[in-house]
Amino acid sequence: MLAGLYAAYEVIRGTREASLPVALRHTADVVDIERALHVFHERAVQDWSHAVPYLPAVLGLAYMTLHFGATTLAVRWVYRERREAFPLVRTTLIVSTALALVGYMVFPAAPPRLAGMGFSDTVTKHTGLNLSSDLLGSFYNPLAAVPSLHFGYALIVGVALAVLARRRWVRVLGAAYPAFMLFDIVATGNHFLFDAATGALVVAIGWVVATRIVRKPAPVARLRAVPNEPGRGAPPLARAA
Repeated sequence: MLAGLYAAYEVIRGTREASLPVALRHTADVVDIERALHVFHERAVQDWSHAVPYLPAVLGLAYMTLHFGATTLAVRWVYRERREAFPLVRTTLIVSTALALVGYMVFPAAPPRLAGMGFSDTVTKHTGLNLSSDLLGSFYNPLAAVPSLHFGYALIVGVALAVLARRRWVRVLGAAYPAFMLFDIVATGNHFLFDAATGALVVAIGWVVATRIVRKPAPVARLRAVPNEPGRGAPPLARAA
């Protein structure tokens, strides 16, 4: 289903390609909103991260691998270990993705690294992969920053692990994962805080929709022994509890 959504998005994107000037105007609107709310601190976050040796390279690698890698592993884990929770997680993921794809078409926006505001393209500089190249642009839309599915997927994965895992360290890792991804996407110049907030919003809506359409599993009948009573003959072997 996710592959089908992506294919549909690629077809629609091909018929209505967003232009950079339009995306930059939308990005300017995002910055104006953050300034009005006094949360426009992305440059300070990136500058701090660049002052830490090797951290930009680590963040660039994490940006390229965790979005699909960690999400795939987490969803597979839920399917194998917490099968009863899988329909809710799966449906939340699909609905959130569908909403995000609509957002990309309605409100194309450039990421900070393309906004001409002095942000550095950390991923391109430290991994050797040019995110703005024509080759990578054929697989993803560089002007689709709002909402941030990097943060949205991280939120789904983090909550799933924090709620469903038995081991404490896994629950702690899950709780910390969305915060790390938020830091990563801001420090690498790929998203504003507004993008992450809208990513969280589509996930919240996706979860609400999923709770409405996913059927709860039927209760499993448990068997218990029935004690024999004198004078009533042989008892049944078990009775459904």
